[in-house]
Amino acid sequence: MTWPELPIVQAPMAGGPSTPELAAAVSTAGGLGFLAAGYKTVAAMRADIARTRELTDRPFGTNLFTPSHDDVDPAAVERYRTRLVPEAERLGTAPGDPSPSARDDDYDAKIADLLGDPPAFVSFTFGTPHADVVRALQERGVTVVVTVTNVDEALRASHESGADALCLQGFEAGGHRASFTNTLDDGLPVRGLLAAVRAAVPDRPLIAAGGLATRADVAELLELGAVAAQLGTAFVRCPESGANAVHKAALADPRFTATAVTRAFSGRPARGLVNRFLAEHDAHAPAAYPDVHHVTAPLRKAAVAAGDPDVPNLWAGTSWRHAADAPAAEVVRSLAG
Repeated sequence: MTWPELPIVQAPMAGGPSTPELAAAVSTAGGLGFLAAGYKTVAAMRADIARTRELTDRPFGTNLFTPSHDDVDPAAVERYRTRLVPEAERLGTAPGDPSPSARDDDYDAKIADLLGDPPAFVSFTFGTPHADVVRALQERGVTVVVTVTNVDEALRASHESGADALCLQGFEAGGHRASFTNTLDDGLPVRGLLAAVRAAVPDRPLIAAGGLATRADVAELLELGAVAAQLGTAFVRCPESGANAVHKAALADPRFTATAVTRAFSGRPARGLVNRFLAEHDAHAPAAYPDVHHVTAPLRKAAVAAGDPDVPNLWAGTSWRHAADAPAAEVVRSLAG
């Protein structure tokens, strides 16, 4: 297992932010850049890997969403879809089709493709892969990382799946909660999670994630036993990031004063800046992923096109104020000391 020169991991951020340019810049600077295969076709995932290899000769990773096993209530999804019709009409669009056939994110095909020609690291979110998948990747020289949010998930990922390393996502993290179940639990702060998992799983390297934003944060987590710190929001405003302009601007906009965990945008808990859409629709969104994601997608796209920050998801961790409009390499250096 070969770790990067600097203990900085750029979190995989699906939906746009994690570009080959961002992953390559972080890896070239001595950290570990990650691509996000979530929501993408197999061909698009492969194109991202190829492009990243053109940009850097350093190791990087790709992240996969494990398939959703939500017990979805179609009637609840349809009620939410109907609720959003006025929002959609105001934006000149219509709520999307829940598309339940797309619930697995083409997981098996992505695994097959990665086994043919994998990057150095492959990580998993929303669950832990079968041990056979982990072994097959490891036989190809891949370091397998599973993102976990509690001790039970850490034990399953390490003892049942055989993952090489664990990424510990504290409740402070921006974007989707990586929990194996679609629950709105409070979760543990990253420092408490690190202590708990270190005691339960002492034989795996641990990457700490969640609300980290400064050199002092990184140094503290390393002192507490992490091998690296993973940050996502810190890289969203970088020029190499593919986040849309509305999202980037919102992270620096003083009108946004808080983050919250919500199912309003995707049907699965995720932390973002509190905007009007989150405030008005959070309590009505069912636990139905990715069904709700598909329902809200046209609204979010139309709002971004109109420059309206009150409707799209503005994923952000609790330390979003520290996110800087600076090149990714500069961010890596500022964090690593």
